[in-house]
Amino acid sequence: MAEVDIYTTPFCGFCYRAKTLLEGKGVRFTEIDVTVTPGARREMMERAGGNRKVPQIFIGGRHVGGCEELFDLESRGGLDSLLGAPPEPGCAS
Repeated sequence: MAEVDIYTTPFCGFCYRAKTLLEGKGVRFTEIDVTVTPGARREMMERAGGNRKVPQIFIGGRHVGGCEELFDLESRGGLDSLLGAPPEPGCAS
């Protein structure tokens, strides 16, 4: 499965939703809290093309975007392939 990084802040509803989606799929991810990790917000902004909002999500080093983009990717059926996960049971191959 691809490596997943998610930049977050505490009490962020969008961060919570994104993490819940990933956890529900059994995805292990590295959570980087930009409020307590020195230099993390600057690193996030550099990786995310200047984006300051959280969450910012990276899968296999590729910038996916935020919570809305993650859910959009899931609704179009592209998240599992990006993660490198096998299709869920009952899904057409």
